[in-house]
Amino acid sequence: MRTVSAAETAATTHPWAIHAEGLQVRAGRHLAVNGLDLTLTIGVHGLLGPNGAGKTTLMRSLATVLAPSGGRLALLGHPVDGRSELRSVRRALGYLPQHFGFYPRFTVREFVGYMAWLKEMPKAGVPAAVQRAIDRVGLSAKADARLKALSGGMLRRAGIAQAIVNDPQLLLLDEPTVGLDPEQRLDFRELLRDLGTDSCVLVSTHLVEDVVAACSDVIVVNEGRLVWQGSPESLSDQGGQGDAGDSPAERGYSAVLRRHRAEATR
Repeated sequence: MRTVSAAETAATTHPWAIHAEGLQVRAGRHLAVNGLDLTLTIGVHGLLGPNGAGKTTLMRSLATVLAPSGGRLALLGHPVDGRSELRSVRRALGYLPQHFGFYPRFTVREFVGYMAWLKEMPKAGVPAAVQRAIDRVGLSAKADARLKALSGGMLRRAGIAQAIVNDPQLLLLDEPTVGLDPEQRLDFRELLRDLGTDSCVLVSTHLVEDVVAACSDVIVVNEGRLVWQGSPESLSDQGGQGDAGDSPAERGYSAVLRRHRAEATR
């Protein structure tokens, strides 16, 4: 039987999975996240923003890779302050970085199993959990193939498999659809909707159409701050015919950024 951590118990009883107040995070000397307020609960949330907006730095902070340099951050009911609960929080996290490292000679099964071990999953349940994660991302036929032999899209799916192997209460995916073909992206959207029924899922991407199709909530950040949050339908309502984009949601996204830049120059 899988042991339930304190963080996982908190996630099922607390109304939010992510709570940030005035969050500041540095990327080197640059303050990439600057005074961000954000509260997220169970569901699929899409994170949008231009290059340099602070998305990846924010995701790394939420994954406890980068420590906040100011403000407050709590995950799964626990403050992120480097104390004893941080280890428990990490057991309940799933994280796919934008660029993830791996051992090329590992098979997919070995790689996902190794990540399960790093997450301190109970040994007896690891084989079944690994197989289930591999099946969910459509890599069953490649489970025993070496990572170095996989295509870019398959590698990305292996990365998603390791992120979900522990059935995380908080799942953070940074550009997860890079390298996926159109059919695989459709399958991934369905997987996201399934994962979001009982977990908080945050997906950072440049693809507005993926957010609209799979997410119930949209977050737009720019210059390290949250500048807009709402439903995909509300995002579409933000734009007009003069805004850039091929769809209502893309035009709405462009309009949100345009207004924020205009306000920043006043």
